[in-house]
Amino acid sequence: MTPRHHLDPATLVSRAAGALSPEMMAVVDTHLEGCPYCRQQLARAERVGGVLLNQRQPAGAGDTRHDQLRQDMLARLQDTTPVAPSPRESSTNRPAVDALPRPLQPYFGRRWSDLRWRWVAPGVHMIRAPEVSGHTLILLKIAPGKSMPIHSHGGSELTQILKGAYDDELGHFGPGDIADLDCEVEHQPVTSPGVPCICVAALDGPLVFRGWLARKLQPVVGL
Repeated sequence: MTPRHHLDPATLVSRAAGALSPEMMAVVDTHLEGCPYCRQQLARAERVGGVLLNQRQPAGAGDTRHDQLRQDMLARLQDTTPVAPSPRESSTNRPAVDALPRPLQPYFGRRWSDLRWRWVAPGVHMIRAPEVSGHTLILLKIAPGKSMPIHSHGGSELTQILKGAYDDELGHFGPGDIADLDCEVEHQPVTSPGVPCICVAALDGPLVFRGWLARKLQPVVGL
């Protein structure tokens, strides 16, 4: 299935610059495995970054020079027309049925059948990866037709849909789609009927729940 929700250009620039945490990188690379469009955009970001670095004179400006380079890369990335992937590219690297996406295997193991889910709430199970850089990386399995608590984010969140689907204020997210969210987004995902929604999420800050019950349970869940 061709993804309909893609990585933000700023995330692609950070990926090209090697500026993402390992947890964020795992989710980004999982999306890139199945998204020819974002792979093309990443390649463009890497080419643009190389050209801009060659064009700029060495200077002692430090952070100012880095920030300007980032802004130039973003401007050039946003001034593009999406290119449809070729049929040959779309059909390559199809994973085995029981294999987890390769970027997630160092954190969760190789096979779906080996996962050991932990109950955290009615209809919600989770697996938390060991911390590498202080950010959170989790697998979530949410029962069909379940409404999650309304929440915003204390930082950035990347959520890649692996199986199933959900709907929220931003639209419908199915397998292969990624939600690239910041602290300005408040939403309430509702999983689709039929099969559980399984996703992998990386967070660099805690969730911010509106409801008092969710806030009370937050220390127990650890999100």
